[in-house]
Amino acid sequence: MEALEIARWQFGITTVYHFVMVPLTIGLGLLVAVMQTMWFRTGQHQYLRMTKFWGKLFLINFIVGVATGLVQEFQFGMAWSEYSRFVGDVFGAPLAMEALLAFFVESTFLGLWIFGWDRLPRLLHLLSLWAAVLASVFSAYFILVANSWMQHPVGVEMVDGRPVMVDVWAVFTNNTALVAFPHTLFGCLAVAGAFLLGISWYHLWKRRHDGLDTVGPDGRVSVGGAPGARDAVDHRVWLQSARAGAVVAMIAFAGTGITGDLQGKLMFDQQPMKMAAAEAACHDGTGFSILSIGNLGAQSCDDITAVIEVPGVLSFLANGDFTTEVKGVNTLLPEYQEKYGTHLPDDPKYGELAGTEIDYLPVMEVTYWGFRLMIGFGALAAVAAAAALWVLRRGTVPASRPLMRLAVLGILAPFGANIAGWVFTEMGRQPFVVAPNPDPTGIDGVFMFTAAAVSPGVSLAELVTSLVLLTGVYAALLVVEVRLLVTYVRGGTAAAMPELAHGAGDDGHGGSDDGDASRRGGKDDGDVLAFAY
Repeated sequence: MEALEIARWQFGITTVYHFVMVPLTIGLGLLVAVMQTMWFRTGQHQYLRMTKFWGKLFLINFIVGVATGLVQEFQFGMAWSEYSRFVGDVFGAPLAMEALLAFFVESTFLGLWIFGWDRLPRLLHLLSLWAAVLASVFSAYFILVANSWMQHPVGVEMVDGRPVMVDVWAVFTNNTALVAFPHTLFGCLAVAGAFLLGISWYHLWKRRHDGLDTVGPDGRVSVGGAPGARDAVDHRVWLQSARAGAVVAMIAFAGTGITGDLQGKLMFDQQPMKMAAAEAACHDGTGFSILSIGNLGAQSCDDITAVIEVPGVLSFLANGDFTTEVKGVNTLLPEYQEKYGTHLPDDPKYGELAGTEIDYLPVMEVTYWGFRLMIGFGALAAVAAAAALWVLRRGTVPASRPLMRLAVLGILAPFGANIAGWVFTEMGRQPFVVAPNPDPTGIDGVFMFTAAAVSPGVSLAELVTSLVLLTGVYAALLVVEVRLLVTYVRGGTAAAMPELAHGAGDDGHGGSDDGDASRRGGKDDGDVLAFAY
């Protein structure tokens, strides 16, 4: 194996793992902020419990996400120094904004939120959470600005073989970023919605399993319970969380579909080979392949046959009509070879790959199935959310254990959609790490082959060692996060509000028996870190 291949595996493993944390952090953070806003406006105790419970899970995920994200910064310098030199002048602005502004604000105000229970005025405490959450959203935008420039370079001119930014506004308003940003946000909300739905379903099922709630002959729930954490307010916490999660998941799927369609049209203009590979389209045509068979791994795709194809749909995805022919691989390959060459330059920076033939066709097993898994997982989550919303109309969930396990397992579906989408997006532009801009109004000469991006001074042995070590550390962090999440999920609201275990419950008016504890955010032990614990 070559050093380049190991470097790509290392970056792929660590980045995909880190990205698992990102959508849950952003999506769940937004929902927790809404929950606390509802508590601030209504004073109803279930919203306080929702804020504390989901907020604790949000914090666990945020902390592990920060730990895994730090490695991404170092990898650019360790394994991708040539890439860092090439994009450094452009990436300096968005990454500085992300680190110095967005992440600084995010971490500062999140600290105020954690330590501010019973110490800050309620409005200021609420605004601290909103500031932290919105900063995470802006942080995502700045990262997407950098990533979108790799997909569609704008706002630069070439000086001594390197792109130098001459129009910061063009970089920050890149049309690729403007479309990728809402698409990513909707993906984050899809993850958060499924997270709320799956966990709430488990707790509603647990209440039925333990005999707290019963279903009468009319099919409606009779809410029971005991003083403390598992009272009538507890039922409202899970029912409202489940319904909110289902609604958010369905809205998010619709949003990802609309913004994904816009992304497809940009892809048709900016990276036509990625579009062709996503469809395993060897020849020009208008049909969308639902299922193709053949050797997707071959450098030539002439032996691939579309078994199920819908005429006109691919043209609509690409150009908004049903007649425009989308160029296939066999048409695009000669065009790419004419523009960018048939072989890599005989230059030391390409290492062992110098002078080798360039394969402009991305790995079609990844692009073809990645595109379909992205859509399939997303649609599955949306259908499950719609079905769950129908079931929840009677105020609880069925007593079926297999159905409960299926609901919990459904949490993974939007995660799978997000991961498949990102892998498709990044691997689909190969063999470029910075894809060329074919737009006549763009800068066609700005591109970089992935083979030229790897650090020349890093050996294969060093990369293998770091790959093994980082994968091991990340696996350990995964065990830590899953165990923490499972522990606090099973603990219910009492895991985030220990005072509930001592009998503070519903007073029959939507409030708490311990009025002072409710007004103070539920703290009664004076320990500033009780909530964080």
